[in-house]
Amino acid sequence: MKILDWYILKRYLATFGVMMLLFVPIGITVDLAEKIGKIRDHEVPLQEVLIYYVDFTVFFANLLFPILLFLSIIWFTSKLASNTEIVAFLSSGVSFWRFLRPYVIGATIVCLGALLMSSYLAPEASKGYNEFKYKYLKRTQVKETEDVYRQINDYEFIYTSYFRPEANRANDFVLEQFDDDGKMTMKLTASTLKYNPEEENYTLVNYKKRHITEEEDKLEGGSRLDTILPFDFDALAPASYMAETLNYFELKEFIEQQKKHGAGNINRYKVESYKRWSVPISAFILTIIAVSVSAMKRRGGMGVNLAIGISIAFLYVFLDKIFGTIAEQSTFSPWLAVWIPNIGFGILAVFLLQRAKR
Repeated sequence: MKILDWYILKRYLATFGVMMLLFVPIGITVDLAEKIGKIRDHEVPLQEVLIYYVDFTVFFANLLFPILLFLSIIWFTSKLASNTEIVAFLSSGVSFWRFLRPYVIGATIVCLGALLMSSYLAPEASKGYNEFKYKYLKRTQVKETEDVYRQINDYEFIYTSYFRPEANRANDFVLEQFDDDGKMTMKLTASTLKYNPEEENYTLVNYKKRHITEEEDKLEGGSRLDTILPFDFDALAPASYMAETLNYFELKEFIEQQKKHGAGNINRYKVESYKRWSVPISAFILTIIAVSVSAMKRRGGMGVNLAIGISIAFLYVFLDKIFGTIAEQSTFSPWLAVWIPNIGFGILAVFLLQRAKR
């Protein structure tokens, strides 16, 4: 690498690091100001608070990574342009493509770091962050609670119309059992299913059990039955943040398990899985857009470049959230929803790059 490459690459990484150091403490301060009352009310130990804010730092940095990277590139590239350094580089015979090389190298380094963070560090931090939040601040975890359907194994299926994890109860419970030929052999229904944590068993209220045979069906029932059932109560509906707490390979395995169990919110987990790749890859797209926007000297100076950059960055985040939400709550392709912002902004990057070259 030549002096030009080292000069720009150091500015690229250093400015991005400074942005992180500036904005993450602000996020911690705002979060602490919002939660200090509940932390004091629940007398949370200082050690747990400190661990929580270590996790929060990683969680928050991973969340803001695209915006902070984009703004940092616009900031230092605009300074290069305002000092006519870019003009000097290009006037010395360096092509615009050659000028972009240290930016691409910097984007590669940031992309690899973001992949490591989103695949391993951020999930672990998210786990601690959410466990603290629901243990001391919210108390109630958000779960899928209506029309919960699960396949326990190859032969047994369960359904409940309403699941109340905080009360260890489920309404309109159904357990169906099939044989190798797909014929139903047993059906168990109950108006209420109650889990007993201390005994680790279940109580069925107003239950009916039907054994289906080729000769005749056998029926039994009653107002109450204490029994053991072949599934964990918490497995009826994983916490809504479960996908965020798993590393990439655990998440892929979790998705396969949920598919087998017949979970109805698979798209939510797929969106999280695809974002583990799409967000780090966006480092290249955002880098090219940022350089193209800020490489030319403007009449309004750095302020105009920052205004344009902030608008583009928040538009990217807005589209990312909108399409992610659409995929989670509909049958829209999760892969397409996650990659649409990158595809759209990739086209924009090519267009702006062509203009910047001219």
